[in-house]
Amino acid sequence: MNKSKKFIYLISPNKIKNNKFFKDLKEIFKTKKISYFQLRLKKENPIKIIFYGKKIKKLCKKYKVKLIINDFPLLAKKINADGCHLGQTDISINKARKIIKNKIIGLTCHNSIKLIKNAIDNGADYVALGAFYKSKTKKVKYKARIKLLKQVKKLTKVAIVAIGGIKFSNYKKLLLNNANFLAISDYVWNNKKYTPVDAIKKLK
Repeated sequence: MNKSKKFIYLISPNKIKNNKFFKDLKEIFKTKKISYFQLRLKKENPIKIIFYGKKIKKLCKKYKVKLIINDFPLLAKKINADGCHLGQTDISINKARKIIKNKIIGLTCHNSIKLIKNAIDNGADYVALGAFYKSKTKKVKYKARIKLLKQVKKLTKVAIVAIGGIKFSNYKKLLLNNANFLAISDYVWNNKKYTPVDAIKKLK
C-alpha cells in the first residue's frame, strides 16, 4: 500500500442512472490510476446494489481494481467484493470481520485520533480521514487539517485515505503530506469542465 500512481480511491456517484456510467467506468479503469472503487448507493435497494455490484466486480477484476461496498458487509459477501467500508454508525469491525473474514475493512474516522486508534486496535485495513475540503458529495460535519495526516503516519502503518472535496487544485498537497489514497467522487462524476475519464487523467 505504498504511494504509487494508483493513488485514487474512486467513489461511485450517488445514483447509477444508465449504461453511460459503465462505459465511463471502463474508460477510467483503463487509465490504470484506480486502486479502489467504492460502490456507495445509500438510497438504493439491496437487490439493485447486488446487481450493480456484480457487474462492476467483473470490470474491477479485469482492470485489477479492488471493489469496496459501502456500509453493508453482507452485500459485500454476496457480491464477492474485495471488502467493505464502514462508517462510525455502521456495525463494528469485529462483526463485519465475522461476515467477510479476511477481506478489506476500512473505517471512517473523521478527524479524531481516538477513533483512529480504535480502528487500528480493531484491525481496520485503512482509515478514512476528512473532510479536508468542502464537499458536494455530502455535508461536511467534520473538518480535518493537513497536520492530522502527519500525526497518523507516526501512529501507524495502516493506509490513510483522505476524503472531502478533493480535486485537481488541491490533490497534490494531500499526497505530499502522507495520504496513501485520495477518495474522489464529485470531481469525477459532476465535473462541468471535464468528462469523467479526462478528470482522472489530470491527476498525475
